[in-house]
Amino acid sequence: MEIEQYLTPSAISAKEYAPFMWGSNIRKNSSAGFPDMDKVQIAIVGVGEARSSNGNEGCAAAPDKVRENFYALSSIATIAVADLGNIVPGNTVKDTYSALEFVCAELLDRKIIPVIIGGSQDLTYANYAAYQRLQQTVNIVSVDRKIDLGEIDSEIGSSTYLSKILQFQPSLLFNYSIMGYQTHFVNSEEIETIKKMYFDLYRLGQIQSNMEEAEPIVRNADILSFDISAIRRSDAPGTLNSTPNGLYGEEACQILKYAGMSDKLSSVGIYEINPLFDDREQTTALAAQMIWYFLEGFVNRKSDFPGTAEKDYLKYRVTMKSADHEIVFYKSLKTNRWWMEVPYRIGAKSKYERHHMVPCSYEDYQLACTEEMPDRWWQAYQKLS
Repeated sequence: MEIEQYLTPSAISAKEYAPFMWGSNIRKNSSAGFPDMDKVQIAIVGVGEARSSNGNEGCAAAPDKVRENFYALSSIATIAVADLGNIVPGNTVKDTYSALEFVCAELLDRKIIPVIIGGSQDLTYANYAAYQRLQQTVNIVSVDRKIDLGEIDSEIGSSTYLSKILQFQPSLLFNYSIMGYQTHFVNSEEIETIKKMYFDLYRLGQIQSNMEEAEPIVRNADILSFDISAIRRSDAPGTLNSTPNGLYGEEACQILKYAGMSDKLSSVGIYEINPLFDDREQTTALAAQMIWYFLEGFVNRKSDFPGTAEKDYLKYRVTMKSADHEIVFYKSLKTNRWWMEVPYRIGAKSKYERHHMVPCSYEDYQLACTEEMPDRWWQAYQKLS
């Protein structure tokens, strides 16, 4: 593959792994050569780029530390995973972005899911730019303690990358959702900006009160960007930005499992892990387990997105008399997952047909039955109409 020139084998020391471990079963970029990519479904890509990390520079060392822990976990025989090594750092940060963009675009072209181990979260920008080649609009879900918006004219960095994504031309972004944010880290202007664009905000308390409601949020994503500082310090101390509150480790693993199960999601990145602040590799070990759960979710994909055989779905119509709308719900008989159909304007089909079927939950259906408009439906309708 042409991507070989942008990648170098990881620097972790050679080690013997038990036959059941990933270290014995993953296809590795090594001194012996680039791995055979035939039938590979998932590709791990390390990016030790931290020059725009806003003080968390030690996260450049995270990829190999996460690898060491991942290799010691049990492998899953039914999927082919390759570790492509690390992106060669560019002379400038923009050079690194360009390299990651090219590598991700090549993998996406081949229907291979990139699992990016950062580095700082501004690498999400390069991951997003890779979708230009697919000529499709995308949805991003960011799991973070705050909104990385920043000022419109600010330099790109781990706390400002979202503003650069919003300015990207041609625009590829259909929807952005932030999960697990903590209000005391966010100013009201950022919240209002997100709301005006009909994007989605989910506070930490909302997610933790009902983790099952996180599943349709993640199921709607093409890109999942996970800032490790969204996890509480007791579970993930290895970052400059750790705080007392946040997700628990098992909740982070559940979110990654939901991501793996989604037929729509096509790339994922875990960022801001700084081994300098870690306690006995607790954070890098957790990140490795998050990747493991993503792979387990991937194995359990059911290909149940509405549009296949009608016999696999139950269809419900709910008339909203007060809003003069009819909402059509679909329930998968394979997984019991729900979707809502949202109409879009004539002539927009080629651009928006991927987004008019919105993942939802049974609670959204119950809400509609009480004549209350589900927020997910309304926000998608505003962007499609």
